[in-house]
Amino acid sequence: MIYTFILMDKPGGAELRQRVRPEHKAYLAAVADRIAFAGPFTTDDGQQMLGSLLAIDFPSREAAQAWLAAEPFTRAGLYASSSVHAFSNLWPQKAGFPP
Repeated sequence: MIYTFILMDKPGGAELRQRVRPEHKAYLAAVADRIAFAGPFTTDDGQQMLGSLLAIDFPSREAAQAWLAAEPFTRAGLYASSSVHAFSNLWPQKAGFPP
């Protein structure tokens, strides 16, 4: 089952995000073969990251939540809010994805 993670940064979290980002990217790389899509929420001009949207295949909600609990941004206290939702992909993506 694909689980989506809607993760919004705390105000003023830009420095923490940049500092922990290499560890976050390495953590994502460990599940790269199960990622449907992943990336940051940004300001309209794309200059500032505001949070993250991830869609990753996990065998259960418990596995998804355990993964999130160990995620580096979570452990560093970056997120003001987080939610996990089961997701059914019913539409083939065409826009917004690199060729």
